[in-house]
Parts: sequence; C-alpha cells; structure tokens
Amino acid sequence: MHLFITFEGGEGSGKSLQAKALYRKLCLLEISAILVHEPGSTPLGEKLTRLLKWGRATNISPAGELMLFNAARAQLVTEKIKPALESGKVVVCDRFADSTTVYQGYGRGLDIQGIKTINNIATGGLKPDLTILLDISVEEGFARKSGQEHDRFEKEDKDFHQKIQKGYLKLAKEEPERWLIIDASLSEEKIQQIIWQKVSELLSKRAGK
Repeated sequence: MHLFITFEGGEGSGKSLQAKALYRKLCLLEISAILVHEPGSTPLGEKLTRLLKWGRATNISPAGELMLFNAARAQLVTEKIKPALESGKVVVCDRFADSTTVYQGYGRGLDIQGIKTINNIATGGLKPDLTILLDISVEEGFARKSGQEHDRFEKEDKDFHQKIQKGYLKLAKEEPERWLIIDASLSEEKIQQIIWQKVSELLSKRAGK
C-alpha cells in the first residue's frame, strides 16, 4: 500500500510540523511509513544542507543551488524513497522537487521548464501521489519565526517570498488532482484533520476498499 506524500509551503507555514504529525498518526495506526526531509535525510544531503542553508562564506549562484538541491534529491530518492515505496511503505517527505521549481524558478528567476527537466532526472520521474500545500501570507509566516535564526533563504526580501507563495499556487493550479491546498492560518488540529481525511481516502483506495 505504498503512497508518496510531500509537504510544501513558504517559510513559517508549519509544513514540517504537519509532516511529523502525519507520520506519527501513521505509526500509531501501525501503517508502515518513513519520514524524510529535503535537503537531507542522507549523509550527502545533510552536508549539502549545511552548505545551501547555512554556508555564510560561499556565494552560491541560482544555478548552483539548482544543481546542489538536485544532487541531494537524487541521493534521497535512490537511498531512501524508492526502496521504501517498493517495500510498500508510505513515504512522508518534507519538501520535494516542487520546492526547487518554486524557489529557484519563481524566486531566483531560472527557466521553469529547464528546472523541471533537471528535477525529473534527479527523481527518475518519481512524482508524489499527494502534495500538501500549507498556504500562508509572507507576513504571518515570518511572524511565526520571530526570534529565530534565519537561513540564507529566509533572509531574502519580502518580494522574493511573495514570488514563492504565488509560484506554489500556480503549480497547484496546474495539477489540481495532485495538490491539496490548506489555509495554514487554521489551527494545527484542524489542519491535521483535513490532511488525515485526504490521506485516509487515498489509503482506502490503495487498499481496494
């Protein structure tokens, strides 16, 4: 009963929290699942995370970001995601290829189709069964992160992050059957309920019920 679920959203949207909550729910119900995140969840991915998000002495170009994120992604797909799906597990992933399309495409201005081609090579054509977008305004998202240390992307200006929000909504509009858009200003509990309703429907379909 394999299922590939990804979480997307701008800074402060709560996607990491909700990805962990879904994973815990699956485990409580004794549904075999793994939780991974991008960029990371492999030794190579963790090294690239430090460089991409916290490397202060390195000026990484948009094209460099694109290649580094996809290097981490290719390793994650090969090492963790595909083996888990092949063994019938549910994979919950905090960010995936859509993040790169949005951040390096809509945010940095790289060619969208070119990014999708490179993403496709890195993933081996793997696409999520469900992508959950936690949509939040830039202002509210950063209000939630007040007092926290900001990484390279969080330090970008408001215009950059507004492009990110619009980019996500555009991707979701292009593939409405794959995306579930949720108002991230709702309570954590309500968001969890909405997510579980959708995930349980997909699990039932996979089980043939």
